[in-house]
Order: sequence, then C-alpha cells, then structure tokens
Amino acid sequence: MTTTSERVSEPPKRQMPKRVSQSVFDGSRLRVVLLVDVYDGAQQQFLEAYEQLCTQVSSVPGHVSDQLCQSIENPSQWLITSEWESAPPFLAWVNSEEHVRMVSPLHGCVRDTRSLRFHVVRETGGPAAQTTADQRRLQTSPRIGDGVVRHALTFTVKPGSEQAVAEILAGYASPEPQVDDTTRLCRTSLFMYGNRVVRAVEVKGDLLAALRHVARQPEVRAVEEAINPYLEQDRDLNDPESARVFFTRAALPALHHVTAGLEHPEVERHALYYEARPDCGMRLAELLAQHDEAAADDPRSPVLRSTIFQRDEVVVRLVDVRGDLDDADPAQCLGLADPAEAARLTTLFDGAAGADPSALRSDDFARLLELARMQLITDRRSPEA
Repeated sequence: MTTTSERVSEPPKRQMPKRVSQSVFDGSRLRVVLLVDVYDGAQQQFLEAYEQLCTQVSSVPGHVSDQLCQSIENPSQWLITSEWESAPPFLAWVNSEEHVRMVSPLHGCVRDTRSLRFHVVRETGGPAAQTTADQRRLQTSPRIGDGVVRHALTFTVKPGSEQAVAEILAGYASPEPQVDDTTRLCRTSLFMYGNRVVRAVEVKGDLLAALRHVARQPEVRAVEEAINPYLEQDRDLNDPESARVFFTRAALPALHHVTAGLEHPEVERHALYYEARPDCGMRLAELLAQHDEAAADDPRSPVLRSTIFQRDEVVVRLVDVRGDLDDADPAQCLGLADPAEAARLTTLFDGAAGADPSALRSDDFARLLELARMQLITDRRSPEA
C-alpha cells in the first residue's frame, strides 16, 4: 500500500513544452537583486561607495528605486535590490561604460558579487495592489522555459590576426561538461565577423558556476593566454581587476529566445551580425524579436530556434535553421519583417549597394543575408545535451 507521504515524495513527471519563449521585451517591471560579499573590515568603505553610487544611479533613465540591506547573521553579506521600469533600460545601463565607471569604487571592498534579474509577475499590499496588472506593468503570465541559460561574450582582435585567432579558437580541447550535480555545459558556438569574435554558451543550471568552471580548465586558460597578444583591448588574466573589466565589457547578454514547436532531422546553426546605428541597438533587437515570435508560429519558417544577443551597437542573432541556409528563404532567415524600419536601425543595408528597402527582391535579401553571415569557428555540444 502506498502512503500519502510516499506519493508526495515522488517527483512529478512533466514534459518540457515544445514552444519556448524568453524575452526582456514584455514591458513588465524589473527587479534586480545583487548579492555582495564584502571584505571583513570594509563595511563602512562599502557603505560610503554605495551612497555615492545610488546618487548617480537615481538619474539613470528607467530607474525607479533601490534598497541596501545587510545580513543580520553575517555582517559581510549585503543585498542590493533595485526596481526598474522594464528590463531594456537596465540592460542598456549595466552594459555601458558609464556603469563600469560608477561601480569601480565598490571593487576595492568587495570579495564577490552575484546579480539576479527578475520580471515582476505579482505583488500584494499597498495602493498599487488595487490597480490592474497592466497599470502596474506586471508580467501578465509566467513564462515556461527549457531549463537552458544562454549567454555570449564578444571582443575584437587586431586586424590582420583573424586567421591566427580562428585557428587558436578552433583547436582547443573541450572542457569537462559536468560542472556539478546541478550544472552542465550543453553547447559552445563560436563565430567571427571580420575581427569580431562571438562565443555563445548554453548551460543547464547555474551560469556563473559554469563560467567559473570553464575559466579554471587548463585547456581553456591556455587558449585565453594564446589569444592575448591579438586582442585590441589589453588584459591580464592574472590581475583580477583587469580580467573583471575585460569580461564586463565583453558580456553580450541574451535578450530574446524562442524555440518553435517543430523539429527537423537536419538542423544547422548559424550566426548573423547586425551592426546597429548609434543608440538603435535595443530597438533593432526588439524588431528582430518580434519577427522571431511571429515566425515561431509559422510552420513554413526555416528558423526553428533563435536567440538574440545585444550590447550597444552590436546585435547578434543565433539561429538554428532546418536544412541548408542557402536553400532557405533569405528574408525569413534575416528576420527583417519590415525592411524600411530595419534600414533605419542597422548599417546592414549600407553594404548592399544602396538597396532601396521598399523595393527589395529575393536576390537582394540573399545578398543581405550573406553580408550578415558570420564565420563559424567551432560548434561543440556535450554528449548528453
């Protein structure tokens, strides 16, 4: 006979949804949680640095409020929470040079940090609870993901060194994919566009734990040291501050991911590069995201999965396409549903011999697709991914 406690302890059997959509563009409010571990004896220095920082942050567009909390059990542990009107203005700020300058006074007194970002789904209490979810800018419904965290890094190398860098990045031994009991490296895709390198990773579990695990692997460390002489931005991986600044500037966050509820036996991964016009990167990423959301419901679309990464004027779209990219609809693969608006946001059309967006033909889209296409260096999947 099965007891009630035995039934409760049985893990629920659920099937992962076929269609997955994760996005920063739903317009809901954002709550950012920063866990901070402060060096012993540096609490007052940290507090003074925070007070200076919060005065500067209060004038950042989209910022609503913030709180600083100290642990009642361990005085070295602090918590900073902030609220933003939505995710895009926060991401624009946290990935800016302004942010690098603002937070620099904190690093002399901080041992470690961990940043978590959440859309506000529901709230209780206070006058705001009497208004509608739309008025409160709340996420209307919970999203269902696939358990995979996606992130990318981008950096540039010295012109003329592209071939040497590509050979270094393609030739390293893959690190051990299992990080711990709950975290596993699933896939690493590495592309180049001219002298720009983009490395996209997919992780099941804790992204930060996976990144730290990879950084400790001798084969990865050797590759990083080998490309150091070719980097346009100098770095010293033996200097924690130099490494921190480099990887902060190299971060290329995923803003949108959608997986269509379709499968295909032959799927190819490609990356497309869209250089945005000044101050247009976020809007261009949103335009591409809107197209991919619509395409995910279209069984004729060749794109089965799409992830959009953006930082400043750099917009990269990682797509898994059924069959050969050259045989697919180039307009669908480009994701430019409104060419006229896209031409106002990206420099891609500048390289298409002055193509008139309102009069683009199929061969024009094919040329644009070729202009946006990044060179695949390596695409590695763990055996159980």
